[in-house]
Order: sequence, then structure tokens, then C-alpha cells
Amino acid sequence: MHNFRQLAIWKESMKLAKEIYTVTAEFPDSEKYGIISQMRRCSVSIPSNVAEGSSRNSNKEFSYFLRVALGSSFELETQLVLAGDLGFISLTNQTELSEQIVLIQKKITNFLKTLNN
Repeated sequence: MHNFRQLAIWKESMKLAKEIYTVTAEFPDSEKYGIISQMRRCSVSIPSNVAEGSSRNSNKEFSYFLRVALGSSFELETQLVLAGDLGFISLTNQTELSEQIVLIQKKITNFLKTLNN
């Protein structure tokens, strides 16, 4: 078992989730049950799956949850692009958040390689 609170991917994805909540608070109210909800759920899914996977007894099980977290990160990245295309987020914010997401994706991928060796 791993202590998720000590994992960089958990810490960074928690920070990302908080930032997504802040950014989406500025989106149009009409998107409350649309893209706002989707982006928030995806952002929370990343650290949640890292935490849940860390409690598992095998690296194989942990890897499964890391792959789910990775999938959520790609889903969030897609939604971020759409939010930018729709004019809901500034290009600067979109770029900064995208960079954070890509960094998290790389760290999850590298961690998966470590677990699977």
C-alpha cells in the first residue's frame, strides 16, 4: 500500500481540481449542469482514483485505478479545449491548466511503468 498523501500525482491533481473549481465558477450559469459539472467531476476523479488505488493490496489493482485517473485527465483536457473554444475561459488560463494536466499525465504514466516493472 502507498500513502496517497505523499504522492506527487495526488498533490498536483488536488491542486488542479481546486483550480478547476475556481475557473468554472466564472462560466455561464447555463452550463451549471453541463460542462461545469463534467469538468469538476473529471478533476475530482483524478486524485480520488489515485487515493483509492493506493489502498489496494497489489500493484496490479493500483495500476487499474491509475489508468482510470489517467483517462479522467484526458477527458478533462478535452473539456478544457471545448471551454476555450466556447469562450468560457481565457487562453492564458486554458494554457496553464493544460500544462498542469499534461504534467500529471506524464507523472501517472511514469508511475504506471514503475509499478508494472
